[in-house]
Amino acid sequence: MGKGEKLDYQNIFHWAETQKNGDIPSFAVRKNDPYKYQAGFNNHFESEAIPGTIPHGQNSPRTVRWGLYAEQMTASAFVAPRHLNKKSWLYRVKPAIAHDGFSDLPDNPDTESCFLPINPKVHVCATQLAWLPLDIPKDGKVDFIDGLKTLAGSGEPTLREGIAIHMYMSNASMANRAFVNSDGDFLICPQQGSLDITTEFGKLFVQPGEICIVQRGQKFSVDLPDGPSRGYVQEIWGANYELPELGPLGANGLANPRDFLHPVANFVVKDEPWKVVYKLGGKFFECAQDHNPYNVVAWHGNYVPYKYDLTKFVNVGSISVDHIDPSIFCVLTARSRDPAAPLADFLIFSPRWDVASHTYRPPYFHRNVASEFMGLLYGEYGGRSDAFQPGGCSFECGMVPHGVAYEEYHAASSQPPPEIQISPGSIAFMFESSRAFTITDFAWKSDKLHKHDPTMWKFEDNLSKHKAEIEKILQANRETESANGVNGH
Repeated sequence: MGKGEKLDYQNIFHWAETQKNGDIPSFAVRKNDPYKYQAGFNNHFESEAIPGTIPHGQNSPRTVRWGLYAEQMTASAFVAPRHLNKKSWLYRVKPAIAHDGFSDLPDNPDTESCFLPINPKVHVCATQLAWLPLDIPKDGKVDFIDGLKTLAGSGEPTLREGIAIHMYMSNASMANRAFVNSDGDFLICPQQGSLDITTEFGKLFVQPGEICIVQRGQKFSVDLPDGPSRGYVQEIWGANYELPELGPLGANGLANPRDFLHPVANFVVKDEPWKVVYKLGGKFFECAQDHNPYNVVAWHGNYVPYKYDLTKFVNVGSISVDHIDPSIFCVLTARSRDPAAPLADFLIFSPRWDVASHTYRPPYFHRNVASEFMGLLYGEYGGRSDAFQPGGCSFECGMVPHGVAYEEYHAASSQPPPEIQISPGSIAFMFESSRAFTITDFAWKSDKLHKHDPTMWKFEDNLSKHKAEIEKILQANRETESANGVNGH
């Protein structure tokens, strides 16, 4: 994969540019992606590496063709409403139960799962925080599992509602090692270096500017075709990701369902030693087996890993005045037990036009109930109040005020802005939640942590400059009220 080709995808304004105005055949995936996929969101898919394998009219026949074993993965309550029922049937060479038993692994001191304030290893913080890019290890072999570092979160996985935010810094592929997150779903955003991900359902190639979702209980392994890799992970407990409702937007816009891509069956039959690492309740366990775990010949269902290219996001916005709330940038959402507040939203800020007239263009000064955790995949993002680099991140808790520095406010308020492109060649994202976050020891003590300089928010008192004029208006108002017999202040 050439460096120049990878940069082309980062510099385009939108995926539509790749179609060359219809002069070339359109294509659904990046030209350097080696795999085939199935398109759609929340569909019922099926895939066979050997045609004629999947039984029809039943899921678990007395004998499956080729002597395969039928195994169901059920991710929802059996009695869940049909539209929320998540399951898949896998037809595999050996069932997943064929292993040598579990053993405990040492705790990873840099990961965390309990974010309740009673945990002495997490911190409540009202101050806006930011981190410079975390270093990718240069010594030893550190794969995706060992490279996970937890920064913040809320709740606790055994409560079945919560969220954790991690980063991974890896320099090695997962050699004969698989991972299963038994706690929740992973949303993975590579920032540096592509990920070649093998799952039980097939393969996903995920580059910076793309995301993938590997759901609870699904085995996967991560190889690093470009060398060392760094990225972000949002983990959710007790929910699955969904597309946000479109409301008055109608049938199309934001992330369109057909742009989500799912793998096709790809199996390996090989007797060799493998280790499968399970994360359960934030603890790590391991089992050994004598065969490759990616031995699924065919499968069907709606509980399948998938990926999405962020350059395909269809931005919407105001074409008259003022800003629309940032919910218009939501790619995926996950429900909480509060029907009016999501557990997690994944939002992106990608290239778009801003044409609003008579409007203060930068993000307005703001306090809201959400916890906001931002990262930058590539390019520059002008909406932060401090240095913000690709691979870095920032945090603002609910109801803490935030906004741009005075100099940016002053410049944006002095002259009418032109119609401009926002964030060209850039994608920033936000992990947003209705839940209050606490910060982990790892993030709290990191040498990459830096707090925003509050002197950037030293604002002038412009009102006092008009003191005489205002007093004249107020005096006239008092005289009018007195003449009318109104006692006012």
